[in-house]
Amino acid sequence: MNQKGVILQGSSRSSGNTNVIALFIQEKTGFDIIDLKPKNIGPFDYDLKNKDDDFIPLFKEIVDKYDTLIFATPVYWYTMSGIMKNFMDRITDCLKTEKEIGRKLRGKKMGLISCGSDSELKEGFTMPFVESANYLGMSYLGDIHTWLENGVITSSLQHELHIFIEKKITPSK
Repeated sequence: MNQKGVILQGSSRSSGNTNVIALFIQEKTGFDIIDLKPKNIGPFDYDLKNKDDDFIPLFKEIVDKYDTLIFATPVYWYTMSGIMKNFMDRITDCLKTEKEIGRKLRGKKMGLISCGSDSELKEGFTMPFVESANYLGMSYLGDIHTWLENGVITSSLQHELHIFIEKKITPSK
């Protein structure tokens, strides 16, 4: 079976540092990129007030089309971006009212790319992704923390990204 992947970019800047990393990974994997910023995705609401926004059709397309989901988020105040948090929270819709969509996550793969202002990532950042993958029955592929220096991916980080791609994201290629 041909595995198809997508990079879900959740940044407040569509063309920022996270996008530079996402484009690098796209070039090496052929994965599509979906920029969450221009999408109308409201927060999770118990009364389903956001049920007619872009989330359900987008998420249905994602689970129908892709086997591997790579979440790409900048580090904002030691955690994922608000855009990414809304997206993650809205997966609850697919467990409550859109269960047939949610069930399609089982057996899919999830990975994480974080992008910060330096090479250090605080402990605990990855936990929501790891535990969400476990809860949803997805295989967690792993994660990598990235950063740019003067707007450029350093050669050492490029090397780390190649290893991450080869060993975690596309090990069968």
